[in-house]
Amino acid sequence: MNNSTWLIRREFWENRAIWMIPAVFGGLLLLAALFGQVSLPHLTSPVESRQAAGAFLVVVGAMFYLIMGVYSTWYLLDCLYTDRRDRSILFWKSLPISDSTTVLSKLLVGMVIVPLVYFAAADATALIAAFILSIRARASIGSALWNGEVWWQVQVLWMYVMVTTALWFLPIAGWAMLVSAWAKRAVMLWAVLPPLLLYILERVFFGTRMVGHLITRRLMGLPFVSFNDPKYLWTHEGGLVDNAGSAPSVWQLINPSGFITSPETWIGVAVGVVLIAAAIQLRMHRSEI
Repeated sequence: MNNSTWLIRREFWENRAIWMIPAVFGGLLLLAALFGQVSLPHLTSPVESRQAAGAFLVVVGAMFYLIMGVYSTWYLLDCLYTDRRDRSILFWKSLPISDSTTVLSKLLVGMVIVPLVYFAAADATALIAAFILSIRARASIGSALWNGEVWWQVQVLWMYVMVTTALWFLPIAGWAMLVSAWAKRAVMLWAVLPPLLLYILERVFFGTRMVGHLITRRLMGLPFVSFNDPKYLWTHEGGLVDNAGSAPSVWQLINPSGFITSPETWIGVAVGVVLIAAAIQLRMHRSEI
């Protein structure tokens, strides 16, 4: 446990972008809220206020989520490769720390710690921006952005998204770490080239698109597995209701049972575990570049 803690601290020391990127992006959003042009509608009902608060918090969170996805992917592609390139792997191999502990700590940082950092940054940015906008804009907007019920629902949504993202994209993370442990240069190219080559060969020789479908489904399919359709949602009584005219609550929107019972989820987890185990084996047998 102590070794894992120090390894996680090491990642923060060596990869300051983990916290600097969300801090800088949050600062830019706050500058926009402070000095940008504010043109917001007048809200006349509690429903409109709730929708405005939910939309504001979700938009801020979605922007941080997209940046987090890009950075986490790059981090996992680079983490084992950098150790070999700068030869720091020789130092870490001389310590009583196993390769599996090192690889798993980097996976933990990329799939759990980084999302938590972005979650905290998004929360802080949203609260400060809401305070700024409530001063600059009219009173109806100010009171709408300070909706405690919606804020708590967005916290639940964030935690749910982090858990489902970590499980759903585990095979992507495993592939990135496998490439990072194997490639001698151009890790981004080696991460993209084999799947692209498989796709082209399948199209040329078989005329099918199974590889492309599997990759697209893994990259884009999480919302369809982990969320209900926001227009048509089941009520607690079991009836189907049209919610097209109102914003559903997070309890209606999330679909944890569908995500947990989906074979796609656990097939992806199994593939991810195999790829991570392969990355650990490569780490054991490869040293500096």
